[in-house]
This record gives sequence, structure tokens and C-alpha cells, in this order.
Amino acid sequence: MSWLSSSQGVVLTAYHPSGKDQAVAGSHGQAGEEATASRRYGQYTMNQEITKVSEKPPFDRSSSQDSLDELSMEDYWTEIQNIRKSNENRQEDQEVVVVKEPDEGELEEEWLKEAGLSNLVGEAAGDPQESMVFLSTLTRTQAAAVQKRVETVSQTLRKKNKQYQVPDVRDIFAQQKESKEKEAPDGTESQSVGTDENKDQAKDGQASSLVVGEKDRIPLVPEEAPASETDINLEVSFAEQAVNQKESSKEKTLRSKGDDALLPSFRLPKDKTGTTRIGDLAPQDMKKVCHLALIELTALYDVLGIELKQQKAVKIKTKDSGLFCVPLTVLLEQDQKKVPGTRIPLIFQKLISRIEEGGLETEGLLRIPGAAVRIKNLCQELEAKFYEGTFNWESVKQHDATSLLKLFIRELPQPLLSVEYLKAFQAVQNLPTKKQQLQALNLLVILLPDANRDTLKALLEFLQRVVDNKEKNKMTVMNVAMVMAPNLFMYHTLGLKSSEQREFGMAAGIAHIMHLLIKYQKLLWTIPKFIVNQVRKQNTENHRKDKKAMKKLLKKMAYDREKYEKQDKSANDADVPQGVIRVQAPHLSKVSMAIQLTEELKASDVLARFLSQESGVAQTLKNGEVFLYEIGGNIGERCLDEDTYMKDLYQLNPNAEWVIKSKSS
Repeated sequence: MSWLSSSQGVVLTAYHPSGKDQAVAGSHGQAGEEATASRRYGQYTMNQEITKVSEKPPFDRSSSQDSLDELSMEDYWTEIQNIRKSNENRQEDQEVVVVKEPDEGELEEEWLKEAGLSNLVGEAAGDPQESMVFLSTLTRTQAAAVQKRVETVSQTLRKKNKQYQVPDVRDIFAQQKESKEKEAPDGTESQSVGTDENKDQAKDGQASSLVVGEKDRIPLVPEEAPASETDINLEVSFAEQAVNQKESSKEKTLRSKGDDALLPSFRLPKDKTGTTRIGDLAPQDMKKVCHLALIELTALYDVLGIELKQQKAVKIKTKDSGLFCVPLTVLLEQDQKKVPGTRIPLIFQKLISRIEEGGLETEGLLRIPGAAVRIKNLCQELEAKFYEGTFNWESVKQHDATSLLKLFIRELPQPLLSVEYLKAFQAVQNLPTKKQQLQALNLLVILLPDANRDTLKALLEFLQRVVDNKEKNKMTVMNVAMVMAPNLFMYHTLGLKSSEQREFGMAAGIAHIMHLLIKYQKLLWTIPKFIVNQVRKQNTENHRKDKKAMKKLLKKMAYDREKYEKQDKSANDADVPQGVIRVQAPHLSKVSMAIQLTEELKASDVLARFLSQESGVAQTLKNGEVFLYEIGGNIGERCLDEDTYMKDLYQLNPNAEWVIKSKSS
């Protein structure tokens, strides 16, 4: 069986950037034929002609890449050449796909759908009242981003003479203006979450918005020099911070696309209510987070004048089994039959494991390629023997394993950074400051599909371990970024019709993005507090409306209203005095405990009290495997980080229940 052949295929949805109608296939002349193997788009189509990149473009110090000299880019262009050589032995098996250019209204309609607001226009199903609640929680810049898209879709629908009535965008947002209370400093309405004391605390936090300006200018110094520490403000909308910066900065902020000689040591200030990371929230709340993240990302790009277009879907055929050129979701489905619950492809895990078995101190790790013919043979052998468990991993040389890992990433039918948001990842390099670049990357990581995000996380953690051994393997974070950037971005960027100088600029830009992903990965997997607070407000408003509807129904049924209100109170209120919480631990020896709240009590202290009741062996097993959860009230479910101050969180969500359990339960 040939490398890409398969008896059956599955139809996936991919996305195509807007451009002129074009049949993507056929001859591109000699230069196109030479570049065909190197671009290896998988099943993607591009609107532009292919640019020959066998040689790096001439270096021009007059470009914006002042801090990236020719020597530092050598690894990037060497990797490009290695990829081309590797792909010369790969068989192309792509279909011709004719893509019709979508109009702007269709793109914005797709955006509204992704943002969970499709029922604002057209005849989409859904509860319009729920959308109104959602809109009421948006910041000024978020609301402006939504309004802009609704206007575009409405104008398009009117031009097409749709039979149904198209709502006027002013009518949609008028309801929000009528009910608007006094706005908080971050542009959101004052939130009715928690107690009055907490509201004051929230306002104080919002007032501490960092204004980005002259302090963000980064001097060009060697990578080893001590870096400055800068806080990343997660309590205030990123787009609102950008507006404040534009209003307060009299001088143009230094553009930082190429300043990789030094990246500042960004850090997250301690939040007494706990840091929320991706994976900590229940699915229903995470869905709301994703909707808000898309709107916030769009608002941030709007404020900074960066175009962010949603990609248009086309149907393509992909393999429905195997290891390489297989969609992540399909790969995980077949892997979960072997290892239930696995979230990262088994072949991906095994390749990383094999590389680490050879030692991360190997000089030139990731940079030195394996032999192309040997890689092809290994791929065929893996396809045949991996799931049978008969593949001989001892025969795989370390550099061959790194080449296989990079090949796996390149040949995913949909890129690891997703087709939908790949251009948005690329556009990060155009944002004015490194802080804004990190904010955008944070939102983009949140927006990635679960399979892509989990696999990307495993990759970045591995790359950091490689960098940790830089003294011996000679692979600094910049070296690793240069080598890995083409593998995540190459098959799209090489298709751009551009001058050699622009090609060089794009190379430096995506290498810079890769650098940010590696260096700040822990920060990027954090959910901003202002988004979590917006989710809390949505839940509070929805609960209030549900409660009101239930009371009305019970009244009609002549039910004892007083009895209902008593039942409505939390069961904990009946037997727990003020200032005390009851924590449940159904899987531990001590299943319940009343705990007095103090100013210094943390989630880790609560866990320690329960685990101290366990036997020695059980205590060791449970430590690190069970966590304290905040459940109900104004949140669905949230796993607490160990430094959460319980009294502060209780004031934010007094109606929550507190449960100790494992993440899998």
C-alpha cells in the first residue's frame, strides 16, 4: 500500500482563506514543481503561487529584523532545506479542490456562530434571551466587535433580499444600553457576584490596570542578561488595556516583532481567589470561555488595527486510519481503544520518549536531521507494526526520532495550530508590544480544539526540556524556535507570493512566535480572570432568570412558596455557622469536615487536613491526585489551585459547595 493510499476516507471540515476563485492543483512551472515537495500542505489549498525557497533571501539590515542577524537565522533556512530533502521521497496524493471566495457577510456570519451569537441574525435556533444575558456581560470593546460583525451580516442579508426580517443592530444593543448600570473601570458593568465587600475588591483590582507604554521598550542585550519582570494583568480586558495604552501614550511604542535578543520575564501576579488554568473548568463553562475569548481576541485586533478574518470551510478527504497524515481526532479515537482516556496521540508520546531515552544532552538535538530514505522506511514500518506492538524501537536512532516527530507535525491534515486560527497566530507578530503578543497567544491557545491544545502543550513541554540542556546540546530557546517554526507554519507561509525580503521577514516573525510559545507556555495556559468573572456573571444572571421562572410556575401550581424558598437555601446553611464551610470528600476516609475560614486559609491547607486522616500509603497515593473543587453558585465547576485563599473565594461565590475529588471523577 502506498504511503498516502487508503481504502476509505472520512470527510473533514477545513478552512480556506478568502481569495480569488482558484483550482488548487496542476502545474506551476518548473519552480512550482521544485517547491511542491517542500510545501507539503497536506490536504490544504492556497490561493497564491508557490515561491521557490531553496536558498535563503539576502539579508538586509534595513528591514525590521534588527535583532535577528544572518547567523541566528541559519538554523531556520537549514531546517527548510532539510524538510525539502525529506519530502522528496514523499508521494503527493492531493485532490483538486475548487474554492469559491466567500463574501464578507458569510465570514462574519461564521464568526458570530463561533462566538455563540448566531441567533442575533437570520433564523438560527436558540434562546434570544440567553444571548441578551451574554451581551450584557461584554466590555465596551467586546460589544463594539460584536456590533461591527452584526452590522456587516445585516447589510449582506439585506442585499440578498432575505424573506425574514433582519434585525437592526441598534435594536439588539439598545436593550443593553437601557439596562446598563454604572460601568467599572475595565469597561464591564458592575458585577453582582459575591458580597458588597467583594465588589469593592473587584473595583480595586480593575483600577489597577497596567498602562503599557514607555516601560515596555525592551533594550537589545544578550540573551543571557538578567531580564526585567513585568506583570501580566489578567483582571482587565486585554482590549480595554490596549485602548488605555493608545489614549495614554503620546509617543509611538517601539514595535517588538524582532526583538528576540531578550524577552522580559513576564509573570502572573498572585490572585487570592486562585489562578484558573485550562482544564480547571467544567465543559459548559469552558464553552462560554471560548466564546468570550474569540470576541476578546477580535476586539483586541480591532483596537490595534490588525485584520482578523475567520476562515471559510471546504470539505476534504483524509485517511481514517494509520499514524501519519491522519487527523488528530481520528488518531485519538483509535488510540483510546488501546489506552482509554489518552489525550495525546500514542505515536507522539512514544517519539518524544524515544528521543529522551537517547539523552537530551546530545549536541544539535532537533537541528540535525535523520536520513530521508531511512525516515521513509521507518514511517512505513511504523504504520504496519506500531499498533501490533512489534515495532523495534531500539533500531530508531535519536536524530531519526526527532525527524519523525517533526514529520508527524508537518503532515497533520489540519495544522497543530488549527486552520481556523493559523493566520491569527501568524498575525501576532504584527502586534505592537510583546505583552499584547502574549495576550493574543493566550486567547488563541484557549480557542484551539482540545486535541490540538493538549498535543501542543506536550510538544512545548518537551521543547522546554531540550532548552533546559542548552549548555550541552547547544540548543538555546532561539535555536529550538528557529528549527521548529517551519514545521508548524511552513506549508502555509511558503505558499505566499512575496519578495525574498518579505519571505525573510515572515521567517523571523514566525520564529519569534515559536519563541514566545516555548518561553511563556505556563502563562499561555491560564484563563484570564476577567473572562472567568464574565462567565460567573452570565451564570448568575441565568440562575436569576431560571429562579424567577420557577417561582412563577410554582405559584401557578398553588405550591407552598414559603416551603420552596426554604428548600432553595443551600443545605450547608442549615448546619454550618457563618464563617465556616463544609467540605465533602466522598472518596477519602474523612468524607466531610466543617472548616473555619480565616484570612490565611488556603486550598492546600484544606487538602492537608483531609489527607492527614489517611493512612501512610493512602496519603502518598492521594497526594497530588485529589483536588479541592468549587462547585455551583456562580460557576459550574472549578478545580482550585493550591494557593487559593478560601475566604476570598467564599466571598466571591458564597453559594458554592466544596468537594475534594480527582480530576477524572
